[in-house]
Amino acid sequence: FISIQAFPALLDLPQDLEVSGVSCGSRHTAVVTRGGELYTWGWGKYGQLGHGDSASSDQARRVEHLVAEGLWAEEVVCGPWTTYVLVVE
Repeated sequence: FISIQAFPALLDLPQDLEVSGVSCGSRHTAVVTRGGELYTWGWGKYGQLGHGDSASSDQARRVEHLVAEGLWAEEVVCGPWTTYVLVVE
């Protein structure tokens, strides 16, 4: 079950993360950290969370594919059912 809220809500991220960018889609959110990691959460029916499946999540999860490929996330932009990430090697 994914809670869709019309108001801002606090979210628990790992304590040592510093967020440098954030973007919201119609039902999902993504953040880029100063360390070049991408975290996503929300509705994932079309794979827009980037975790290799269509699962939804109420908890922020790191996109492991970028880490495995040695890619550094610089910017993120969410569309209604998509997520675009600017990465560097």
